[in-house]
Amino acid sequence: MTDADVTGAKPARETSRTVSNGAVELYVAEYVGEQRHETPVLLIHGWPDSGILWDRQVPALVEAGFRVIVPDQRGFGRSDRPAEVEEYVIARPVQDMVAVLDACDAPSAHVVGHDWGATVAWSLAINHPERVRTLAALSVPHPLVPFTVRQAEMFWYQLFYQFEGVAEATIQADDWAWLRWFTRNHGDLDRAISDLSRPGALTASLNWARANLAPRMPGPAPELPPVKVPTMGVWSTGDHHLDGDRMAQSGDFVGAPWRHEVIADASHWIPLDAPDQLNELLLDWLLSNSETQA
Repeated sequence: MTDADVTGAKPARETSRTVSNGAVELYVAEYVGEQRHETPVLLIHGWPDSGILWDRQVPALVEAGFRVIVPDQRGFGRSDRPAEVEEYVIARPVQDMVAVLDACDAPSAHVVGHDWGATVAWSLAINHPERVRTLAALSVPHPLVPFTVRQAEMFWYQLFYQFEGVAEATIQADDWAWLRWFTRNHGDLDRAISDLSRPGALTASLNWARANLAPRMPGPAPELPPVKVPTMGVWSTGDHHLDGDRMAQSGDFVGAPWRHEVIADASHWIPLDAPDQLNELLLDWLLSNSETQA
């Protein structure tokens, strides 16, 4: 990112650090320009991405006066890639984000998550509401929204991911042909493939699904408190992986102001495919829920 990316504002200053959560070290980038808001924005990416996913959002947020915190989640990008499946149970990346906020001296943040990052963001808001000023969940609904038949049909690939070794070999075969076919409109796929080509990276990324979505014996749904922070859910009509009806129903699990937005024609990868529309939504949402620094 260059200074010219933040037009008309104090040039963004980018710094990076390594944040430890136990034995896992996370790469975290921070961006600050002319900071005018006390609460920073935490951007949490999903699969198969890294913090680079948000490169089209960071300049707009910095120009609006926000400090922006962008981690690479465990298993992705420049962060550590633990080999054990249990290291990706969702509570652990949630604690990663708590560690990131602590290291960045951020008592709370406006949290924005996409894909697995949205799952982490929902859980962070549920379990650590004091650390979340507002929540914006992109693509992925609240974890207690009931499955639809349509979602079950769309989620076939999560079962495929459970076949360790077979999934990795299939995804990489013939110059990553499966991934190119599956992601359809991913706007930065060559970069994602470069990341996933690192030793252990593809398996680490699939371990998120193996830790959290592997078939299990039936049982009661977990009891979770309602989300107690203002929440915006965003879905895109070109998403071939997640059923938008479930995002619309997420407001039933939010005991705070709820806003539901749909971006027409964008693929699942909203930050890449519809950056202008997303930036407009995020800025309207954040500015209406922000305090200006004295």
